[in-house]
This record gives sequence, C-alpha cells and structure tokens, in this order.
Amino acid sequence: MSSNTPPIQPLPDTVLTEWWQPFAEYLSKERRYSKNTLRNYRQAFEDFYRWLKEAELWEKGIDALDSRDMRDFVIEAQQRYSRRTLHNHVSALRAYVKYWMLQGKLRRNPFVGIPLPKLDKPLPKFLTEAQMKKLLMGPQKLLDNESIDAFTAWRDRSVMELLYGGGLRVSELAGLNYSAIDFGSGVARVMGKGNRARLCPLGKVAIAVLQRFRENHARDKSPDAPVLITARFQRLPVRQVQLLLKRYLLLAELPLDLTPHKLRHSYATHLLNAGADLRLVQELLGHAQLTTTQIYTHVSVARLQEVYAKAHPRA
Repeated sequence: MSSNTPPIQPLPDTVLTEWWQPFAEYLSKERRYSKNTLRNYRQAFEDFYRWLKEAELWEKGIDALDSRDMRDFVIEAQQRYSRRTLHNHVSALRAYVKYWMLQGKLRRNPFVGIPLPKLDKPLPKFLTEAQMKKLLMGPQKLLDNESIDAFTAWRDRSVMELLYGGGLRVSELAGLNYSAIDFGSGVARVMGKGNRARLCPLGKVAIAVLQRFRENHARDKSPDAPVLITARFQRLPVRQVQLLLKRYLLLAELPLDLTPHKLRHSYATHLLNAGADLRLVQELLGHAQLTTTQIYTHVSVARLQEVYAKAHPRA
C-alpha cells in the first residue's frame, strides 16, 4: 500500500451496534450461516456504508436512495471487485435491506431491479474417475513409505472419502458428529446451507474407512463427538482440510488450485455421467434450486462430446 493511501478506518461503534449487529445475530442464530458467509456479508455492508459516507448519502438514509444512486454504486464497485464478488455483495445487501424492512426500520429496497453486469458461467472443475482414484490412494501411499503415521493416514483418507462419497461441503464435513451418521445404513444426516437438513448416502468405502478410523484412533466415540479430529483430538478445522488436500493433490500430480469443493463437483458429475436423475442429485447436494444443479449436466454433455469426438469416425 502506498504511504499516501490513508488506512481504512473501522466503522463507528454506533453504526455497528444499530445497523449491523442485529442482522448478524439473525444470520448466525436463525439462518445459521457459516462464519465465512457472515464475514462476506459484513464486508458487503462495510463497503456499502463507506461508499454512502463518501458520497454524503448515509445521513439521507437508505430509504432515500434512488436507482441513479444504485447505478453509481454498482459502477464504482466494478472498479474494485470481480463481477462474481459484486453479485454476491448486492445479494447480501438485498437480504440486509429486506431484514430491516421486516423490522419496520426501512420502507423500501433500493437494490430491487438494479441491473448488474452479466456473469461468465465457466463449467465447474472436476476430477475424472481415474484422477479421483489416484487422489484417494494418497494417504495409504504415504503410510506405506512411513511418511505419515496411521492416525493421519486414516483420518486424511476419511476426509477425502467423505467429501467424495457423500458430496459434502467442507463446512458440513467439519461439523459432523457421530450422532449424524447411521453406520448400519451408511447414511449421514447433514445440516446444509440455510439450515436445511438432508440425508447423504456416504458409500460402503467411506463408511468402512471411517469405522476403521473410529475404532483405532478416536478417543471419544460418543454421539456428540466430532467425526474428524486433529492429532490433539480437537475438531478438524476447515482450513486444515483445505491444506491436507493440497498435500495429496501434489502427490497425485494434480492441479493445486483444486479445492475440497471440487471433490463435490466430481461427485455430482460422476453421478450424472452414470445416469443418475438430475432431481435426485439436487436432493443429494442440498441445492435449493434445480438450476444450481443443472450446471453439472453441461459438464456431462461436454464430456460426452469429448468422448464422441475422440471415438467416432465421423466426428
């Protein structure tokens, strides 16, 4: 940062207390949003507040903003954020204003109908079945050559088998307790986005690996105990899941920019490639809208076209 650039000042306590904290508690306690989502919503609010102060619009009140003000905000924000981030910020601000309208503190939502730049729709990255198999073999490979201990190998294998076998989000994985898993049926009850619960079949392999880890390495096997733990027997944080995946991506000679969420993409793509019904995959992933799931059909079609192009003599 240039020495001439003034530091970003924190928001006044009065603004945070009156205009942010009640909304944050609503998101956390009633909607049960993750810490990451709360952080993103707060960033959107703070960015909007600072823009209003600089434009001398905060004192007028959000109710007084018109479509021209909102267009100015969007145009200025495009210079600092990607299109995806801008869309996410505006979505957060729409929810913010809607909350205060329900509380009777605001009368109208100036963000409704505001045009936003179109988003590119890149196909989600995923691993092929062969790549996935190579990745999942990583912990056993490191255990065999004594690069890691048995606890780490079986814990890490459990992480990746659950991400891929159940199509879990990394936050859902980290939050799993033993009470959520029926080892007999091989199904987990997962609390997903928007406090929506769903049932996730985990697969025979994932259940077998997890049972082995639980029997040999878990100190606490009670229903309220976390499924995945650190070497100090604490709940495994999301960040550590992300880091351990990098280790096995490197070992499998796969791109290091692949995240735990890409294992979820792989799960969905492999199901559809094998003929699974789109609405069933929607239920398994916990998507509120079918349109969110439909992007994976594009991946499957792209894969079919690739196979056709390579195999058909008239392609």
